[in-house]
Amino acid sequence: QVQLVESGGDLVQPGGSLRLSCSASGSIFSFKRTGWYRQAQGKQREWVATITIEGSTNYADSVKGRFTISRDNAKNTVYLQMNSLKPEDTAIYYCNADLFLSYADSVLNRFFERWGQGTRVTVSS
Repeated sequence: QVQLVESGGDLVQPGGSLRLSCSASGSIFSFKRTGWYRQAQGKQREWVATITIEGSTNYADSVKGRFTISRDNAKNTVYLQMNSLKPEDTAIYYCNADLFLSYADSVLNRFFERWGQGTRVTVSS
């Protein structure tokens, strides 16, 4: 079964930057829609950013202007560039995507939702 794999989480000082990656573990045709979510300790999971197959992006107000979601279609990978990181950005970051597994799926708009296992981001001095 195709799964999503995140990477790039790390410990970084306030004001620093990180780039998270989200890739599919097996063969897929494309991402239909991909979102990044995060969950801080003791809090509910919250939406961070989304990118659609058309390339439209949306961001939570808390990260707007600091985070950028992008994708590399050739690599079937979605990125979250995080700049000007703050301690309140500390969380486990999860990738969530609707996947087209084949060209036929894309024609039929038949997609499959997947979550990644998460990657930890810690912002601290």
